[in-house]
Amino acid sequence: MSTTRGIPAGTAPLEGILVADFSRVLAGPLASMTLADLGARVVKVERPGAGDDTRHWGPPFSATGATYFESVNRNKESVELDLADPEDLALARELALRADVLVENFKPGGLEKLGLGYEALAAENPGLVYASISGFGSAGGRDLPGYDFIVQALGGLMSITGHPDTVPGGGPVKAGVALVDVLTAKDATIGILAALAERARTGRGRRVEVNLLSSLQGALANQAQAHLGAGVTPGRMGNDHPSIVPYQLLATADAPLAVAAGNDGQFARLCEAIGAPELAADPRFATNKARVAHRAELVPLLEAALATASAEVWQDKLTGLGIPCGRVAGIGEGISYAESLGLEPTIEVRDRSGAAVGRQVRHPITWTPPLPPRTQAPPALGADTADVVRWLRE
Repeated sequence: MSTTRGIPAGTAPLEGILVADFSRVLAGPLASMTLADLGARVVKVERPGAGDDTRHWGPPFSATGATYFESVNRNKESVELDLADPEDLALARELALRADVLVENFKPGGLEKLGLGYEALAAENPGLVYASISGFGSAGGRDLPGYDFIVQALGGLMSITGHPDTVPGGGPVKAGVALVDVLTAKDATIGILAALAERARTGRGRRVEVNLLSSLQGALANQAQAHLGAGVTPGRMGNDHPSIVPYQLLATADAPLAVAAGNDGQFARLCEAIGAPELAADPRFATNKARVAHRAELVPLLEAALATASAEVWQDKLTGLGIPCGRVAGIGEGISYAESLGLEPTIEVRDRSGAAVGRQVRHPITWTPPLPPRTQAPPALGADTADVVRWLRE
């Protein structure tokens, strides 16, 4: 097994784990960065002269590169290898044979053609955990290109995201981030960690396969079960919730306010706070089931009461009464809010010389006892080629 460079013994859960990262774009790199954040040594294999596609996805660019690439590639080493070159391919194979984990998102069957498939590698490295990420799996969808946006459309997410067609400007809308890629990365990481736990008992690895479509459908939760269990076909409801009212944006004097009254007690406190206690006693609104049935009647009454003050005033008042609510914030405001709660949402990353080069969102797990954060900035293309090649040839 390898050792993780620069991490003192006993300080990182995945210390000593070597990850051969043959992935690019988002889902695979996010999974491997998660392993790196947890202490693994991740060697990212990139195309000579070009590297990961996301190195060129911009603007925006920071002082050190494309922010898209930087968001999922910290704490890694970059090595340029041309897999069409026999010598470089041999080095890539040696890396895979030394690795504890291999992450790849080539078109299904692509690495097999290069002698880097699971069966070929596991024959010589039986402890290898081999994680494959695709758009639509390795069976009937093996030839379909896996793009998050397309999966959001085909998988059903866009059918429940956006406003109904009856609303001006209504229609399907994608999520504001490549959410399916992120979900798939987390599923891949879960599978990898489970396989490593099994390997600790048996000494053998296994192949872990995830795909964007399955990860999306696994995340549809209550909406998918509404279809499977009750024959309901969920539709687009904007910011409304299909089963809870009020659980939506409500207009105030100046800006919308997200309100989530998840039970009858919270609803009664909401009505009292906004000066309309009679609403909680009205048979049309007294229970959540009744409120869902009479949503169209209730919402204007709530908004009329909320129109007497600003969203900020209502947020302070309602939060103080234990009623879940919040103004619609920008990303920067969201980070500032997390800071105000003592959550330390970001870390300062540093280049190889130790100089600070910017901030990134930290890994979201908090540990007790605490773990020192790994803060190496994303690597320049090929920054570690010479060192890694020398090591592989030893």
